Amino acid sequence: MKKERSNIQLSSYDDIFGNDASAGNADAVNGDTVVDIPLDELHPFRNHPFKVRDDADMEKTVESIQEFGVLQPAIVRPDRDGGYEILSGHRRHHACQIAGIEALPCIVRDLDDDAATILMVDSNLQREEILPSERAFAFKMKLDAMKHQGERRDLTSCQIGTKSRSDEILGEQVGESARTVQRYIRLTNLDPELLQLVDDKQMGFNPAYELSFLNPEQQKDLLSAIDYAQAIPSLSQAQRIKKLALNGEITQEGMNIILSEEKKQDLDRVTLKHDTLKKYFPKSYTPKQMEDTIIKLLDQWQKKRNRDMER
Repeated sequence: MKKERSNIQLSSYDDIFGNDASAGNADAVNGDTVVDIPLDELHPFRNHPFKVRDDADMEKTVESIQEFGVLQPAIVRPDRDGGYEILSGHRRHHACQIAGIEALPCIVRDLDDDAATILMVDSNLQREEILPSERAFAFKMKLDAMKHQGERRDLTSCQIGTKSRSDEILGEQVGESARTVQRYIRLTNLDPELLQLVDDKQMGFNPAYELSFLNPEQQKDLLSAIDYAQAIPSLSQAQRIKKLALNGEITQEGMNIILSEEKKQDLDRVTLKHDTLKKYFPKSYTPKQMEDTIIKLLDQWQKKRNRDMER
């Protein structure tokens, strides 16, 4: 169990976000006290947008924890309803559950909801693989928190001056323009099934942005049209559907017709799905190795065909 807490000097990061640590039989990382907290006392951050998947990366994390332990402590905050809310370390928590480890090394910080949200988003956005849906909801949560913090500061400040918009500040922090931040946030208006198509790379970001302006009923009709036509909207199709939808001039039948049209790019391109190809190659082959092998075989086929024509 976690030992009784005591006040100690924390790093400058804590001076910004909060001031809490735990004492007792603990280690220190960059001035923060690290304590082991039982897994059953930890729970995910409310409306946590980042998915914890049982994939190959999770397997590697489990193996690493089994061999070396948890090298980087999680960051948590006390929950008024009991236990601790995870701000950073959801994947490590899950990996410990799989590995059969009963406690997770944690740094405890007392943070209000806005500061906790910002820390949670910032720490998770550092991951290498971020899905569009994760980025969309993370941007929205952080932007809402930043706006709320700004409103509170305005109540206590009498200074007059030019203030940067929250979306511009967020964009600078994440390396995107304010417009890109807002376009990602628009994706949070998509039906979960449509958003999943974006995460699965079946639908592009730009068509998804256009379709985010459809109301929930229109999006349900669109899903039925996608199923009917067995086709994903292109950008031009999405723009047409959006224009008709905003004017109240679209029906599911109209979407069926638009999605059943033969796309120009389909006339100029041959697409081979990965699932179709992988049965012909060893499991260890990368897409690049598959492509190189296919080109080599086509070259051989063309040479043979030319020899046959010369006979």
